[in-house]
Amino acid sequence: MMSFIWFLIIGGVLGWLAGVIIGRDVPGGIIGNIIAGIIGSWIGSAILGDWGWQVSDFYVFPALIGAIVLIFIVSLIMRSMRKAT
Repeated sequence: MMSFIWFLIIGGVLGWLAGVIIGRDVPGGIIGNIIAGIIGSWIGSAILGDWGWQVSDFYVFPALIGAIVLIFIVSLIMRSMRKAT
């Protein structure tokens, strides 16, 4: 149970940090940060492999890079949807 809580906390922090780095908000607030961190971690590990510091099943550098890419893509999609309406 405690490892799942850490998993959510680290996922949220990674998603928030990625949003701060690229200067864009994650849609969905805290839940969006957690989802972006977890999915970004999966994307980053799939593309870049497992390297760097590991915190609660997350390799920090690939996870952060993956979350940055994910938030950038989602923000582009959200922006294009707003312009279309």
